[in-house]
Amino acid sequence: MMDEKQPTTETSVQAKKTSVHKMKVTYEERHGMGRKQKELIGSILKNTLLAILAVIWLIPILWLVVTAFSANPGISYTRFFPEKWTLANFKRVFFAPDSVLQYGRWFWNTLVIAVFSCAISTAFILMVSYAFSCMRFPARQGMISFSLILGMFPGVLSMIAVYFIMKSIGLTNSHIGMVVVYSAGSGLGYLIVKGFMDTIPASMREAARIEGANELQIFFRIMMPLCKPIVVYQIISAFLAPWSDFVFARLMLNSGISKDWTVAIGLYNMLDKTLIHNNFAAFCAGGLIISVPISVLFIIMQKYYVESVTSGSTKG
Repeated sequence: MMDEKQPTTETSVQAKKTSVHKMKVTYEERHGMGRKQKELIGSILKNTLLAILAVIWLIPILWLVVTAFSANPGISYTRFFPEKWTLANFKRVFFAPDSVLQYGRWFWNTLVIAVFSCAISTAFILMVSYAFSCMRFPARQGMISFSLILGMFPGVLSMIAVYFIMKSIGLTNSHIGMVVVYSAGSGLGYLIVKGFMDTIPASMREAARIEGANELQIFFRIMMPLCKPIVVYQIISAFLAPWSDFVFARLMLNSGISKDWTVAIGLYNMLDKTLIHNNFAAFCAGGLIISVPISVLFIIMQKYYVESVTSGSTKG
């Protein structure tokens, strides 16, 4: 009797285990499917929201582009796309200057200011970053802390003081004064470049010193080749500031002489209520043209720019 009941009991236990296992698998499958459905719904909602925001963000840009090719010189309130397309606005911008529109002169002024400011600012920042990262001297830590505190104050707060200082030395309404304004305090923006230089092993500099290299040779022959990505990043950033600035340019170049203006000031004055109906399409063409140098610069240096942005996370 005992021998006959034992297999039955074992069979019953095995059946219960199988049943529990099936219930567990079914629960996990249902739970997994529910989680996948939630993730899918969440992904759809996020992508839908991003698409809506992208459309809202792109509509003004698209409107500027299509209006630049419009045959109507003013603003069209009834049609998004123009009835007739033309390149006359671009031709007028560059080849038909008048008392209101002197875009070629504005473009040249902005380019000169941006190039010189970029070169000086980049040189200042690289030198300050190298000194704080690779050299040790008295009061170094105090200077770093002091410069960080100064960097916390927005530059807009100093506009009035800067204006009166530049006016007292006769550099208002001057492109040289604009270069001084953009590049004089640029050394305070050293933090990102210094962080990149901190990732370079000090043993490389020590080896160069043992070989007889001085600080200038170490800076140009060792640090600069290794810092190429962050130098590219700094060049782009230093070029963008004066190229697209309006506030300081408006404050400094206030003589009313249009040939001395930058593109930002010139385009702004084209939107005067007495001029906008005859110049809005030309304004859009000028706004489209001003983005070309930045786009070309970024495309050429994109490889190094991306490397500079990602290298800090991989090395640091």
